[in-house]
Amino acid sequence: MIAMTLAFGSPAAEPGIVHVTDVPLRAEFASLVSPVLELPPAETDAYANRLTSALSAARLEPPAPQFVLLVDRNPDVQAAMLFWGSFALGWALVGAAPVSTGLPGRYEHFTTPLGIFWHSMANPDFRAEGTKNQNGFRGYGDKGMRVYDFGWVTAVRGWGDGAMGKLRLQMHSTDADLAAWRLGTAQSEGCVRIPATLNSFMDKNGLLDEDYDRSLAAGQTLWVLRKDRTPTSQPGRYLIVVDSERRGRPDWSPLPIKPPTVRTPPRRPG
Repeated sequence: MIAMTLAFGSPAAEPGIVHVTDVPLRAEFASLVSPVLELPPAETDAYANRLTSALSAARLEPPAPQFVLLVDRNPDVQAAMLFWGSFALGWALVGAAPVSTGLPGRYEHFTTPLGIFWHSMANPDFRAEGTKNQNGFRGYGDKGMRVYDFGWVTAVRGWGDGAMGKLRLQMHSTDADLAAWRLGTAQSEGCVRIPATLNSFMDKNGLLDEDYDRSLAAGQTLWVLRKDRTPTSQPGRYLIVVDSERRGRPDWSPLPIKPPTVRTPPRRPG
């Protein structure tokens, strides 16, 4: 994991934007992932620029096209944007969806840290068991959902004196009945919650599985990978978390609407 301070300041001097029509899996994202967010072109370009700036500042300049997931933790945004591209080609948006990141103010609730986080075999993924806790809440979502593990990271505690602490940063689904509808607002203890459809889409296509594919090529057997997996030939490995420091909710990332039949979920980790 590479941790660094990232924020939206001035646009990058040389925009890392690519405008192409044949973006891998863009059509599939639109048909299989729900809910989705429709970013205006100017917003897409701004996020592509920040992705480029983040990787450049960390001296990570992928020479070959790959997938990268960018998350804006800003309370008024709470969105994940899947990009495809490279430094030479630039970055194109595949699609975007609402997420939930850390909600400080309660014990053991962290602010989701900013930075670039590697998805690697150093912190093996696992799959949700689908069991309910004492409050009837499935913290990792339905059984079989993949839990992306980025290892122990340093993050700001959202309680007490607000000192730095250790957070096990994961990216995963959440309870389909009690909490999925809240995606688009900060809710978690510091992890990144994503829609189950986005989880499945990334999982089946191996979009962040570059390190896993290398292990497979070396002869390892990885139980966590789906049997029906159809991996992309251009996998990536980076989760990038930024904060746009935006004031006010943009039209393209509306607040979620609570379904009339859903009870208020308990506050749970992850």
